[in-house]
Amino acid sequence: MNKIKLLFLIVSSRRNKLHRSSVKCRITLNSKRKEFSTGLFINPDCWNAKKQKVEPSEDSTYVNQQLSLVKNNLYQAFLFLQVSGESFTVEDVYSRYKGETTTNEKQVLETYREYLARIERLIGKDLQLVTYKKYQESYKHLADFIKWKHKRQDIQIKSLKEAFLDDYSYFLKTEKNMAQSTLNKAIQRFRKVVNYAISADYLSKDPFLLFKYKTVRKEVIFLTVDELQKLENHHFQIARIEKVKDLFIFCCYTGLAYKEMALLKKEDVVIEFDDNLWLKIHRSKTKKAYKIPLLPKALEIIDNYKDEDEVLVFKNISNQRFNGYLKEIADVVGITKKLTHHMARKTFASTVLLYNNVPMEIVSALLGHSSIRTTEASYGKIVQRSISKEINRIKNINQ
Repeated sequence: MNKIKLLFLIVSSRRNKLHRSSVKCRITLNSKRKEFSTGLFINPDCWNAKKQKVEPSEDSTYVNQQLSLVKNNLYQAFLFLQVSGESFTVEDVYSRYKGETTTNEKQVLETYREYLARIERLIGKDLQLVTYKKYQESYKHLADFIKWKHKRQDIQIKSLKEAFLDDYSYFLKTEKNMAQSTLNKAIQRFRKVVNYAISADYLSKDPFLLFKYKTVRKEVIFLTVDELQKLENHHFQIARIEKVKDLFIFCCYTGLAYKEMALLKKEDVVIEFDDNLWLKIHRSKTKKAYKIPLLPKALEIIDNYKDEDEVLVFKNISNQRFNGYLKEIADVVGITKKLTHHMARKTFASTVLLYNNVPMEIVSALLGHSSIRTTEASYGKIVQRSISKEINRIKNINQ
């Protein structure tokens, strides 16, 4: 059990111009000491160390009252920290006495700023700048919520309860007009800050341990076999439109995201153990390196543009312009779906792989997912459709 000792000391060797000495206070807690000046000065000849008081003199009543006040305030600070149930140090007692934040009384936004400063140093190493900016944006949302809900600039991190996230979710949905998926991301980022607070001993346990996110499963939109063939068979007279179509089809057969396609170098096309050409990919989103075997259609497209650039497989085109051209392509070809580059990746996973009975674990590997759960969450329904298709085929055989 924590025990505190208070002792007032006189620095008799040092006196001011009025020949008075400073009164110091020493706090002792678990064999650790903290000394500070009380701001009081007395005649050292009038000090009774045993009774811890000034003997009757000109200003003894006032000084003794002030020393008593210091002692009472220190005991109150000590009792407050004891009741909090958290471990604390002698420095925490002094900080509480001074009205300052102790190590166990960190504020929510203060801790978030600490976390931001920590991950800022990882930009370009383990973190992308765009991800860091999203954390900054989420910090602003959290600050707005605390002001909206608590009418304060910040709150103690120890005051966090499970209801906090429920209220925060409500705020993001009603005041910020966020969709559930965007809202979940903001809360996930805050949860990482809370985990940091736990690791730094600002919190003893996770206040949101039982909190559950409202899951959002977006329907996977992809090109069917017929739509993909329709696109492949159409030739555009305008070269830049034809190229965008080809690059989109290339990604339908490789599953590359836009950035991976745009940065693909000729040196990334390698001969592997099976004597076939593969793509050596470093997925920027997950920092995962993986390889993709090149299907004939993808190889054909690479060959068509082999003389375009000395280093890159395909000469760069901006993502915005790329998706703009895809809209024109869809209109001309007669595809009613909103064509975006990301749909090529979905088409690769669905139409090219899963509909051809490629196992889910292989699909996950070829997409560069960090976990097969990610793949299952997005493409589980497509597998169900394939199963249904095969069952119906068997039924027709047996009839």
